[in-house]
Amino acid sequence: MLADVPTSHTAFMMADEERRRRGDNAPGTAVITRAKPQTKRPSLYRVLLINDDYTPMEFVVHVLEQFFNKSREEATTIMLHVHQHGVGECGVFTYEVAETKVTQVMDFARKHQHPLQCVMEKK
Repeated sequence: MLADVPTSHTAFMMADEERRRRGDNAPGTAVITRAKPQTKRPSLYRVLLINDDYTPMEFVVHVLEQFFNKSREEATTIMLHVHQHGVGECGVFTYEVAETKVTQVMDFARKHQHPLQCVMEKK
């Protein structure tokens, strides 16, 4: 009699029979567990300004205020650090944000004919 039944139906009936033999009274039930996906934090990148002998200090302060939302005091402190140490950190961002900020600063500096350099490095 089972030979006339489609194969997938036969397999289901056999599995159902096996559950009855083991004492499971709930045919067709199963426990499905869903694995929680592991998420990791994105890599962070430091955006740095590099000192040069030609870009005016006030221009650097303006860049820090406009593109990095720094207050006048914060911008001045960072600008002086860049001036005295040759390099200074503007902020830490995800890759896409850091890349955008570097591009914006470089474009703005070129537009105003300043050789200011802005780079990013992995933190």
